[in-house]
Amino acid sequence: MRQADYPIRRLRFGVFEADLRTGRVMKNGRRVRLQEQPFRLLAMLLEEPRQLVTRETLRARLWPRTTVDFDQGLNKAISKIRDALGDSAESPRFIETVARRGYRFLGDVTVVDNKQSPSGAVEASIRSLAVLPLENLSGDASQDYFADGMTEELIARLGQIGALRVISRTSVMTYKNTHRPLAEIAGELNVDAVVEGSVLRSGDQVRITAQLIQVHDDRHIWAESYIGDVRETLALQSRVAVAIAGQVRATLNGQEQATLAASRAVDPDAFEAYLKGRYFLNKRTGDGLRTAISYFDHAIEMDDTYAEAWSGLADSYTLSGDWKYGVLSRHDAFPKARAAVTKALALNDNLGEAHASLAFALDLYSWDWDAAEREYKRAIALNPGYATAHQWYAWHLIMTGRTAEAIVEIKRAENIDPLSLIISADVADTLCVAHLYDEAIRQSQKTLELDPNFAVGHYELGQVLAQKHRHDEAIAAFRRAIQLSGHSAAFDSNLAYVHGISGHTAEAMKIVEDLRTRLDRDPSIGADIALAYMGLGDHDAAMIWLNEAYDTRFKASILRRPAFDPLRLDVRFKDLMHRIGLPVEN
Repeated sequence: MRQADYPIRRLRFGVFEADLRTGRVMKNGRRVRLQEQPFRLLAMLLEEPRQLVTRETLRARLWPRTTVDFDQGLNKAISKIRDALGDSAESPRFIETVARRGYRFLGDVTVVDNKQSPSGAVEASIRSLAVLPLENLSGDASQDYFADGMTEELIARLGQIGALRVISRTSVMTYKNTHRPLAEIAGELNVDAVVEGSVLRSGDQVRITAQLIQVHDDRHIWAESYIGDVRETLALQSRVAVAIAGQVRATLNGQEQATLAASRAVDPDAFEAYLKGRYFLNKRTGDGLRTAISYFDHAIEMDDTYAEAWSGLADSYTLSGDWKYGVLSRHDAFPKARAAVTKALALNDNLGEAHASLAFALDLYSWDWDAAEREYKRAIALNPGYATAHQWYAWHLIMTGRTAEAIVEIKRAENIDPLSLIISADVADTLCVAHLYDEAIRQSQKTLELDPNFAVGHYELGQVLAQKHRHDEAIAAFRRAIQLSGHSAAFDSNLAYVHGISGHTAEAMKIVEDLRTRLDRDPSIGADIALAYMGLGDHDAAMIWLNEAYDTRFKASILRRPAFDPLRLDVRFKDLMHRIGLPVEN
């Protein structure tokens, strides 16, 4: 198809517009240079946003009778498009590479006009937005948790609209107390519109003020204030969310309409305790998790029918038993998490967050892969904008041997929450498991650019550097992770592993002996000791420790890490994988 034959004239994505008839790309009204063949490739991707366009399709339409190297031509065209859009293969905002299959356009695409000239373009629809941190107008900094809680709840409500991409709380909270231009923020988050506003709590009265701004022309589409009793806060949030959904012209299905409109009266003290629990849960630290558990417990004491509080408690217990935090032993964490999430779902089976929490617990502690799969799919169907559900589901896909799907899923999580440190780190982890080491290094470096003091970021970097045989750098990265967050079995065992593969046997064995002293407190550490022995090249010892850890329901994701590649074809390893219920390599 020649450019002049396109029935659609212009498409908008982010701050860019592509005129399909003239072959021009504009950025904020200024032309971006792009040669004809890369433009035609871009046009094909824009025609099918979020859909895989295969290499075979691209070859048939763009290089049907080529005598040159097709792979080289395609790679060069993609590179030129990314350069023009300021995109990258490692952390794509627009064009995602699906390994060995093709490409997918990730951004939201809207038709600017179909028949008319640019001066008569129809109003672009809003398909993505960010709710910026609501301002606390109380004059009391101790009330920040309330404004932050209102922000999170509004994001959660809007995130349940399948037709709307809503940026997650983690990313938007980085803009708290900043005064940067809205267009700049929207460009970084790749959204069409922003919601900004304020919360004023005075005694038992709450006032929520919000306004919706379409970014490309800085146009205020809607603004409103809502005043009510603290008990009516959830109802006020529902009214704001419904109004915004109407303004962005989002098409809602029956479930979404019911969810947005639903609200219940809640005890003000219970609601306050719940918001404080979420505030400390989102800190993602050991101390924060302990404090969150205390606040959720307090909320439940005042209202034991408060499903959201039970769900928050379940998340807190689930994460408390995860290796990243180690607040509780796995033996103690899982029963508490399972009990809390069961209660949450009994009270409200439509809580997507609770289904995700149950799925994560089933993966992490029960090895019930089929049940976890069902729960993840239910969670995402109920709340497609919940980045954590996509993040945890990506690891489920890795566990069940679907690494290519996992990469797509973790990139979806990153697209929803682009500034989340833990999601960015998990992107690197996923790439490492997929043996895409160079991409994993670049992703880890990106994570550490966001926060140089993020311990998990250093851990992920160390893991992939070890596989690249950059041993000294890997040792330094693991030591930095330990320095920042203290000793954990995961960090220490990886340090022992890289000492082992680099010939530092004494250093590796010293760490192994230290890990053995912690077995009484957490028997699942046996799997970490096995990792250390993989570095020492003692595969028999590694298998002994893995089998010792089997009864403790250790975190089985360790088995997918490249360090265990030398055991993949070992019949003992295959038997272990079979007993865990995971697919094995032949």
